[in-house]
Amino acid sequence: MADESEIMKLDLLPEDCIVQLLSFTSPYDVCHASLVSTMVRDAAISDLLWEKFLPSDYRQIISRLVLPINFASKKELFLKLFSPLLIDGGRKTFSIDRISSKKCYMLSARELSIAWSTNPLYWCWKPLLHSRFPEGVELIMVCWLEIKGKINTRMLSPRTTYGAYLIVNLAGRAFGLDSLPSEISVKVGGDHESKGIVLIRRNYTNSRKQELERVLMRHRAETLRSRVDNRGGTERALSDRGDGWLEIELGEFYSDGVNDKEVTMCLREVKGEHLKGGLIVEEG
Repeated sequence: MADESEIMKLDLLPEDCIVQLLSFTSPYDVCHASLVSTMVRDAAISDLLWEKFLPSDYRQIISRLVLPINFASKKELFLKLFSPLLIDGGRKTFSIDRISSKKCYMLSARELSIAWSTNPLYWCWKPLLHSRFPEGVELIMVCWLEIKGKINTRMLSPRTTYGAYLIVNLAGRAFGLDSLPSEISVKVGGDHESKGIVLIRRNYTNSRKQELERVLMRHRAETLRSRVDNRGGTERALSDRGDGWLEIELGEFYSDGVNDKEVTMCLREVKGEHLKGGLIVEEG
């Protein structure tokens, strides 16, 4: 805790100097520092300071919003961007992470490249309840499952490690999705690729049932996995998000903020040659 003489010395600084000092901290620290003195509080709410915390391209981002937002200050704008907002005609969302203040994007199912998704015999587009996007897509039946998403590193925060996720659900009629592990990957340009596999199925809450099935199906699972190339990869499981949706971690990648590269995220199962259906895709 600063003593009274230190606070007095700080108050002697011009406001723009205090703003400059505060800009090297975080939004969380700024809110606490505003309690130190009136001079610091004035600096802590200045547009000059909060513009430094906003993404450098924030004007371009808010011009892409589906619904315009009103804000009286840059701090208010920053706080409103904590909530995911629809951009680009409702095909993506943008938000600022509450902890790191980094840029976050979600791609709707319409923004993803899904093999055969334009054929109503294989996929069904429909409205989704409790979703940030107006519609999603449900797999009717295919043997070739491939879902890809792409984003350019210039859209992202520099010097940041990102995680790529696919948000899905399983219909009651789901079948064939756990007959063979699906391959997952994240590739940045032509330099780096993380790989893994995931078995698309709900995790049982009944551990005894899960253990029994593991014993009965162990040989079958090992045989199927031997057909999937997962050298150097990670085996992942679906995670329950707590909002009724399931999350598949596709991998991680680093955005250096220097190079302009395309990030390709992919989930595919094309080796089993068996029919599968009932996968509902919301976003990636």
